[in-house]
Order: sequence, then C-alpha cells, then structure tokens
Amino acid sequence: MAASSKRWLPLEANPDVMNQFVWGLGVPEDEVEFNDVYGLDDELLDMVPKPVLAVLFLFPYNDEAKEEIQSSGGQKEPSKQVYFLKQTVDNACGTIGVLHALGNATSKINLVEGSYFDRFFKSTSNMDPFERAAFLEADREMEDAHSVAASAGDTEANPNVEEHYICFTCVDGELYELDGVKSQPISHGPSSPTSLLKDAAEVIKAIIQKNPDSMNFNVMALSKKEI
Repeated sequence: MAASSKRWLPLEANPDVMNQFVWGLGVPEDEVEFNDVYGLDDELLDMVPKPVLAVLFLFPYNDEAKEEIQSSGGQKEPSKQVYFLKQTVDNACGTIGVLHALGNATSKINLVEGSYFDRFFKSTSNMDPFERAAFLEADREMEDAHSVAASAGDTEANPNVEEHYICFTCVDGELYELDGVKSQPISHGPSSPTSLLKDAAEVIKAIIQKNPDSMNFNVMALSKKEI
C-alpha cells in the first residue's frame, strides 16, 4: 500500500494488540485505550467508552478502493492543525493509523515525557507529511515495536494482506479521514468531539455499502479513560 521497497508485517485489528503497542511507547495506560466497536447503529455506538478521541477503520483494499484513492483529488485545503503523514512502507497502515489517532490528540493525552511517542511527535511537529514519512521509514525503534506488535496477534501475520487501515478524527470542528496513501486529509464536514464516533460511523457505513459481499471490516475507537 505504498511505493517503497520496505515492507512490515500488518497489525492485527485487535484492541489488546493496539493497547500493548501504544502503552509500551509512551501512552499512559490509565489515560487512553482502544476498544472494539461492535456495530454502527446508535445502540452499539452508545456502548463505546467516551469520550472518543479517534476511530480506526480496517476495510478491504480492493481494486475499487484503490481507484477511489487515485481519484480523490479536488478536496479543499485541510486545516493546518491536522497532523498527517504519508505512508511509504508497505503494511505500515496500522501504525500510520495509530500515529494519526495520537498525533491529533496530543493535547488530550499526557504522553510520558521522553518516551518514544513524546520524542516522535516533538521531532516531527514542524515537518510536512513526506518528511514525517521519511522519518518514520528510517526509524528502527518504531520498526522493531511494530514488528513485536504484529507478532502478538491471535492470527499468523501475513505480509500479503488485502486490508487497509484509516483513521477518523475531529480537528477544528471538522471530521477528517486520514489515509496515508491519499494526498491529504479528507474533510467529511462538520463534527465535534462528542459526535466524532457517530459522524465517523456514517462515513464507514457508506464505505461498507460499496463492499456488500465482504466481511473484512473492523472498527476500533481510541477512548479517553475517565478518571
């Protein structure tokens, strides 16, 4: 899913795997966690712990999805406040999704000072999306952490996956779709921290409707723990 000779093993769509991944790199365990979203109707969305800081969505990366990505130009200029990086490593979309989720919520998460994520976001804060991609591609610490997380799932990691992660988050009152293989963040209209999950669910429903014969979908929410 990227123009690079480097290829990582894919991350399993499993909150336990994602949580161990981010907690080990500087996200306080008592502050945030990933949770499964078991369905997209209001009743099931209401069961997801709130507040939700971001939504990760895994979907089939078929020819139709690739064509849509290639024709996704013409979007308005996104807010400068959106943290976005390009994907240049195959199968890194899970890690890119995590970085998008955390990078747009750093003001709401007290990252452990001096931790990997603390250093990564401080180092890349003033970079453009391509510079961030190059920084990540050369970062052996993240590559090793990703490898450990990819090996921690319940299913054997297969480098030839046909699924892709994207992230949804709310920045400056807008719902943004963050996909490292697209040219820029995609705005899906007005949103708010309280409506983020339901707003993202509407976009996700539309994507699922384009793949009615597939069961390869997964939704996870990054939730702030209430103390």
